[in-house]
Amino acid sequence: MAELEMAKIIPVHPKGDEIKVLFNPNEYRLAKSNQFAEVAIPGLSAPPLQFGRGGAQTLTLQLFFDTYDSKYSTDTSQKNTDVRFFTQQVTNLMKINPELHAPPICMFSWGNLNFVGVLEQATLRCTLFLPSGIPVRATLDVTFKQYFEGTEETGMLRSATFDRHYVVRPGDTLTGIAALHYDDPARWRPIAEKNNLEDPLSIRPGQMLTIPAIE
Repeated sequence: MAELEMAKIIPVHPKGDEIKVLFNPNEYRLAKSNQFAEVAIPGLSAPPLQFGRGGAQTLTLQLFFDTYDSKYSTDTSQKNTDVRFFTQQVTNLMKINPELHAPPICMFSWGNLNFVGVLEQATLRCTLFLPSGIPVRATLDVTFKQYFEGTEETGMLRSATFDRHYVVRPGDTLTGIAALHYDDPARWRPIAEKNNLEDPLSIRPGQMLTIPAIE
């Protein structure tokens, strides 16, 4: 019989000791969302949608901890020990790391699931206690948020070889739009020429602009 693979949490930056969960979760949930903005243009039956950005993926699951009953505990030396010794190994991942000035980046690994992110939320619920008040059984609801640098996709946006479209928002300027799409506010002239804008200050909210590809 194949050995049961146990889930683990591995600090990857900075590197640290892996945290083995006492019991594999019964389920986990992966969620992702995108954000769209409605562009208010008078006279239309419905507002056009403009893609804003993608939301970070999240991994949510419940971890079970038990040091009371030997039929649950995988290590008899753990019996009747404070269960928070194990839960704190996980919740400590929310502490500020002095090297990053932020919580550490970690990976939840189980089977072919390798989710890299940061621990965004953790809720501890102690459900069984010794007569002394020491908790010996608990659940920990955790949410990991995907860690994503976005450098590759940002480079793709900057070096796109095709024309794109952009709906002007309140407060936008041609220099700001150029900075957004070309990473250079001084390159506003190709946008003005492509859209036949004689006055670069004449853009208005709701206006659709063509953003030309440039070398």
